[in-house]
Amino acid sequence: MTVEIVTEPAPENLWTGSGRATGAPPTSMIERMTLILDAFDAATPTLTLLGLAERTGLPRSTVHRILDQMIRLRWLAHTPGGYRLGLRVLELGGLAAEQNELREVVGPLLYELSQRTGLVGHLAVLDGREVLFLDRSGGRSRVLIPTRVGGRLPAHSTAVGKALLATLEPGIAEAALRGNAVARTARTIVDRAELHRELARIRNRQGVAVDTEESLPGVGCVAVPIRGRGVAVAAISLSGTVNGERTALDTARLARALAEVAKEASRTLAPRHPH
Repeated sequence: MTVEIVTEPAPENLWTGSGRATGAPPTSMIERMTLILDAFDAATPTLTLLGLAERTGLPRSTVHRILDQMIRLRWLAHTPGGYRLGLRVLELGGLAAEQNELREVVGPLLYELSQRTGLVGHLAVLDGREVLFLDRSGGRSRVLIPTRVGGRLPAHSTAVGKALLATLEPGIAEAALRGNAVARTARTIVDRAELHRELARIRNRQGVAVDTEESLPGVGCVAVPIRGRGVAVAAISLSGTVNGERTALDTARLARALAEVAKEASRTLAPRHPH
C-alpha cells in the first residue's frame, strides 16, 4: 500500500484512535484510514458518509476520497445503509472463523445438516466476482472436494455464488459479472446473457441455485441464500460427488433442508441486528 504524506500544519493534540476526534486531524493516509476503520463499532457496524465525517472530524470530501480507495482495496464495502467493514479486515484479522458471527451461528447448523446428509456443507459470502468460504463441514465426499475455509472460487461457477448474485439488483449483478467469465469446467456458464437467464431461473425457484460440475468436475452442489433484514448476507450449500444423471443430487430434498437451516439462521441473526 502506498503511504501518502500530506503537508499540513502539525497537529496540536493527539487523536484517540477510537474514531472520535480530540484535536487536530492526523496528517498521513495511514492514520486517516485507521481513523475511519476505528469509527465502526459493535453498536454501529454501518455508517454513512456523513456519519463517518462526524465521527472522524475529517472533511467530507477527504473522507469520500479515502472511502473510494478503501472500497477498491476491500477494507470497506458498500451496504444498503452506507458503508461497513470489508472482507480484507476479516481475512487479515484472521477472524477465522470461530470469531465470525456468521460462522458462529451457521456453523453448528451446517455441521448437523452435513452429518445428516453425508454431503459437504459450505458457508460463503460474495466478494466482488468471487465467493469467500467462511466454513466447511465434513461429509463422506470431503476428501474429493478440495475446498477450504478462506478459499475462493469464481461466483458464476458455484451454486453459492449464483444464489448470492441472484439476490442482487440486475444492474449490480451486471457489475459483479463484468469482464470475461472463466470456464473452470466444460459445464461452466460463461455467456453473459445465459448467466443472467440462470439468475432469473434461480429467482423463480425462490433462491435455490444448482451447480452440476460447473466448478469442479464430478461435483454437484445445491445452495440457498441466508437473509438478514431482507438482504442476503451469505449462502449455504451441500456438495457431493456426481456422475452425470446416474448419481445426480436430489435437488428438491436438499433445497428444502437448506431452506430450513437458512430460515433458522436468519431468525438467530435478526435479534443481533435490530432496526
